[in-house]
Amino acid sequence: MQLQSTLTCPVCQHQAVETMPTDACKIFYDCESCGTRLKPLAGDCCVFCSYASVPCPPIQENGKAACCS
Repeated sequence: MQLQSTLTCPVCQHQAVETMPTDACKIFYDCESCGTRLKPLAGDCCVFCSYASVPCPPIQENGKAACCS
């Protein structure tokens, strides 16, 4: 399981490598470059599933039907 993922801001395209939590969803993420507050897209459980190179740990482990705890 990968715990690091690269988040890409859809507004300014800034990228940041972040460590994903294994025990909670990351619902909001503030872009370090432009300050935009990212939130999950419809149907996604967290910002990693919407904007990152690797989905969150529960999705990696159990597939799309899984949700963060």
